[in-house]
Amino acid sequence: MQENAPDFGVILEVLAKHEVDYIVVGGVCAVLLGAPVTTFDLDIVHSRSARNIEHLNAALEELEASYREHLPRKMMPDAQALQNTGHHLLLTRYGPLDILGAIGDNDGYEQLIAHCEIINLGQERIIRILDLETLIHMKEKSARSKDQAMLNILRAMQTM
Repeated sequence: MQENAPDFGVILEVLAKHEVDYIVVGGVCAVLLGAPVTTFDLDIVHSRSARNIEHLNAALEELEASYREHLPRKMMPDAQALQNTGHHLLLTRYGPLDILGAIGDNDGYEQLIAHCEIINLGQERIIRILDLETLIHMKEKSARSKDQAMLNILRAMQTM
């Protein structure tokens, strides 16, 4: 499994290769919006359609993803689990990947898609990320100290 620094670019490439529909949220989203922060995992909210779950499972297999809390035993999420709104905290060959069925007030892919920006990472890698306003709104709802700490940085970005 992953032993070096995370390579989120490779994870995004594999998701694109398998045509997975998702939105980048969390720390990587903040970085892509220009926030000077460090993050150690890639958080995505995925479409829970049956077709997309098939694509996501194929990508997870290629990434050799397994639940972090079950290590060293390798246990992958199944299709039924991925159709729920829960969180799947995985470790891949390229770093931690958190797959979220919903965030905030149970907002899933379909609710968040209208609040996205499209980012071109080059080499035909086009991804969706939450817009700054929505990311701030989600962080405001969180009780986690790391989310609260990021709020000042994100709010400062609004005035730039």
